[in-house]
Amino acid sequence: MAYPHDKLRFALDRRVFLQASLGATGLGLSNRPLGANAGGKAKSVILFWLSGGASHIDTWDMKPLAAAEYRGPFKPIATRVNGIQVCEHLPGLAKRMDKVALIRSVGMRKRDLTGDHHAGYYYNQTGHAPDSTFLTLGNNRKPEPTDWPSMACLAGRALPRRSPLPATIALPEKPGAPEFTRPGQFAARLGQLHDPFYLIADHPRPEEFSVPSMTLAGGLDVERLSGRRGLSGSLDLLPRAIDQLGSDLDLQTRRAYELLSSAKARSAFDLSGEAKELKDRYGSTVNGTSLLLARRLVEAGVPFVSVYWRGDLKQSDKLKCASGGGWDTHGNNFQCLKDWLLPEFDMAYSALLDDLEARGLLDSTLVLVSSEMGRHPKVGDIRSGGTSGAGRDHWTHAMSILMAGGGVKGGQVYGSTDKVGGYPSEKPCGPEDIAATTLAALGLKGPLMLNDRENRPTDFWPEGRILAEVLG
Repeated sequence: MAYPHDKLRFALDRRVFLQASLGATGLGLSNRPLGANAGGKAKSVILFWLSGGASHIDTWDMKPLAAAEYRGPFKPIATRVNGIQVCEHLPGLAKRMDKVALIRSVGMRKRDLTGDHHAGYYYNQTGHAPDSTFLTLGNNRKPEPTDWPSMACLAGRALPRRSPLPATIALPEKPGAPEFTRPGQFAARLGQLHDPFYLIADHPRPEEFSVPSMTLAGGLDVERLSGRRGLSGSLDLLPRAIDQLGSDLDLQTRRAYELLSSAKARSAFDLSGEAKELKDRYGSTVNGTSLLLARRLVEAGVPFVSVYWRGDLKQSDKLKCASGGGWDTHGNNFQCLKDWLLPEFDMAYSALLDDLEARGLLDSTLVLVSSEMGRHPKVGDIRSGGTSGAGRDHWTHAMSILMAGGGVKGGQVYGSTDKVGGYPSEKPCGPEDIAATTLAALGLKGPLMLNDRENRPTDFWPEGRILAEVLG
């Protein structure tokens, strides 16, 4: 049976407050599981996910000496670090390269079953290879309760609670929902209680985020909720009533009250107090605004925030990128990157690094840029007109990852690919190694023993190794 994640909106009066991501406190679960390690420098992670599959060969693993049908029209530029080059359309990244570790040798080396998005999401977010159902079911492969959890949910479960806010927050959308909800972004065998808390943004008003998991029926707001709760008194003072109700949903409802009534929690979601100058630096887009909100959330103590790039369909229609407005650039790859994707990314990412550093948060916040795959080394996707369509197809054999802050040794390149960017050559690694390194930066180590959704002790550590050189 598929994991029930396709509904985005819930209501308290229907008793389905799904997200109870306030950590393990009160559930009889240990806050410091076997495998915890106080040595990690990062307290939080911001995952910036470039939904669709970012073209590594046109961004941070350029091949200027390759033939034109591989290298494309973009030129590399020097960065602040001698010997490291990136795309000419990433000047902000180039100026901040001393803060960034660029991992160029990532490939899905254990199993390359489908070459498609579902498997890419799952493998890169969980650190576990996708099973054969990803091949047999394709886009019909739904999230399952027996899946491995995302590293975001695992970190949220394993780390001590530092805030009244949910431990794992995702924005500005739930990828693929509702028709093709991507596996790998949920808690799965950890239990639904540890799923991400989703914030959904509206494109015309990028500063306005709705909170589906906190949406109340009938227009009920916090003040009316407090009044209604006051009619029966504090739930904390009514243990007999709670015992009579006696289900997990009542615990979730109590936690909903706790979150909604917390001034600190509500203020963390409010961008109105941020200076206009800072907002402008991030960019007036839903993705830039989401990164600004991510900074506010880690500042408030949230361990793991995932920002999924939200594509603008108007851009997709205009440019014929065949990409859904995101990084899945099957057609018109170069114009789409040059005119839209790279400038928006470069502005928002640069602003985030600068903002975190100015607030003294960069050393304690790991900023991870990832995607479900790379793009084909050779230009010309047959599904988008071949060479004339100027697109790049999916490519799971090689991709690049960016890491900054949180104990990462910046100003370095880890690994390399062959002369056309097709396969890792030096220091090959996989998504499982990126997941292990991310968790290690947070102070976790394997084995990571936790009880699963059926209360069975399970080692949840990813299948990979820690890239010690990246962490310095």
